Amino acid sequence: MKGGVLHRLLVNKLCLGLLLVLLVVPIVILLLGTTPEQLKLLSQGFLQQHGLEHIGDNVSALVVPAGPAYNDDTHTSITRRNKWNKDCNYAKGKWVADEKRPLYSGNECKQWLSKMWACRMMQRTDFFYESYRWQPHGCEMPEFSGPNLLSRLRHKTLAFVGDSLGRQQFQSIMCIATGGKYSPDVEDVGWKYGLVKAPGALRPDGWAYRFPETNTTILYYWSASLSELEPLNTTNSVTSYALHLDRPVTFLKKYFHGFDVLVLNTGHHWNRGKFNGNHWELYANGEPVGKGRLADLNRAKNLTLYSIARWVDSELASRPQMKAFLRTMSPRHFVNGDWNTGGSCGNSVPFSNGSEVLQDHSSDLPAERAVNGTQVKLLDITSTSQLRDEGHISNRTFRAPTGIHDCLHWCLPGIPDMWNELLFAQI
Repeated sequence: MKGGVLHRLLVNKLCLGLLLVLLVVPIVILLLGTTPEQLKLLSQGFLQQHGLEHIGDNVSALVVPAGPAYNDDTHTSITRRNKWNKDCNYAKGKWVADEKRPLYSGNECKQWLSKMWACRMMQRTDFFYESYRWQPHGCEMPEFSGPNLLSRLRHKTLAFVGDSLGRQQFQSIMCIATGGKYSPDVEDVGWKYGLVKAPGALRPDGWAYRFPETNTTILYYWSASLSELEPLNTTNSVTSYALHLDRPVTFLKKYFHGFDVLVLNTGHHWNRGKFNGNHWELYANGEPVGKGRLADLNRAKNLTLYSIARWVDSELASRPQMKAFLRTMSPRHFVNGDWNTGGSCGNSVPFSNGSEVLQDHSSDLPAERAVNGTQVKLLDITSTSQLRDEGHISNRTFRAPTGIHDCLHWCLPGIPDMWNELLFAQI
């Protein structure tokens, strides 16, 4: 008797459970895949079929109200954007006009910008080159501005180490960070890094500034080769220097662990004129390279790139949050000679050689190969800058014309601002 009652109760519960499944599952499916209007019509038919049409008038209660702006579509968009940018080739893209450029005034940013690079203060009359930005293919670029930059670098130190093109990138980012405005609150902290002008020197070996509001430090150190320089005769002030191809510059070894973002560059001093003028002699493994393969300056430079990338990579093991970049070569645009043989770059028309880069690999293959297999990222600006020959200083000057064209350095505001935008997107 009791067994029969228990059996009937179990059967009734199973039937009730099955009925609930039959009722709930179709509704859930409709909720997930149907618009509110379609859901209302379909639900009324479903309810009438099951004799439950009395709740049909309140079917809107079954429709989930619209959520906030951050919905599934937004989440999908952000996920897709993060995936795109993770795989982004920032050097592959196109120059596009942008009415928001430049990001600062070349007339106003006198606190940070050298006169020799401030083309707004020279005889130049065309400034179309200032009004473009770089748009990588398939990537969403974050909004680049001084406040956004400093916010991202809050409690961090950004260091540039390299030649005069690295100094241009440093001056560009200082102008961007301040909006080109006079900023008396920015502190000179060069003394913390030994960046003070030596007696008789034209300038210190670099500069360092701190933004108190965000506790951000931005610095630059001049090292044309990124290699350790060792005087060969310490008793003679006019001595030659051993340039150790396989040793990083001493400044890096001393201050590396205080940096959060590091940008390295070298390239334009690797020629016999510069080496002879600076009295540099090539060394590797602590010995002169002699007349072997490394006597070729291109091979010597490539060894330095490879060595410093591996050294930085080894140091990053203890600083996993740090980001290090090797910036590729900034292109020269001399035609009909070099800087001292009548070469010039008088073009003022943007994109006379195109506005788009479609290649997958860098035009600076030695730099690309140097960082392969390391945590050092490539800040690839070569091909993008190659398209902008109208952005050089050329023969414009704030002094009397000399007849010499500068087709190496850039007007500021100008192309180095783009280098910093690509850097910002990756930090």
